[in-house]
Amino acid sequence: MDNNYFKLEFPSSPQNVALARSMVATFAAQLDFTLAEIEEIRVAISEAVSNCVIHAYPDRIGLVKLELSLENQDTLLIKVQDFGVGIANIEQAKQATYSSQPERMGLGLVFMESFMDEMELNSKPLEGTTVIMKKQPERGFAHAELSRSS
Repeated sequence: MDNNYFKLEFPSSPQNVALARSMVATFAAQLDFTLAEIEEIRVAISEAVSNCVIHAYPDRIGLVKLELSLENQDTLLIKVQDFGVGIANIEQAKQATYSSQPERMGLGLVFMESFMDEMELNSKPLEGTTVIMKKQPERGFAHAELSRSS
């Protein structure tokens, strides 16, 4: 059986943050995530798409690409891509409380990294940013570990 996937493109409008959050939660429900894990995924995707809305396109509406897939039938893979201003210093951007906009708390990347098993951030100034996040259900991960050790 092929791995399931879902691709969506939408404008970087604030109302699309909730839409993306719902889409990802619905797609993630194919795996054995707990309700707490689904909520973590929802927060992570909210932060990722909000970053596109607020930071990637600060003075205009731009394109956001969202790709979801199941990797090895047990891992949720989320890719969020924009074609906006990019991030000049990724390490600085990952620091808690750093924000390119002083009125913001600067915790989005921190939340994304802490709620997901893996997070990769690629960006080029004036070309855009891609965030790739992965998460496995805790129960599925524990089950897979038990199967390997027996």
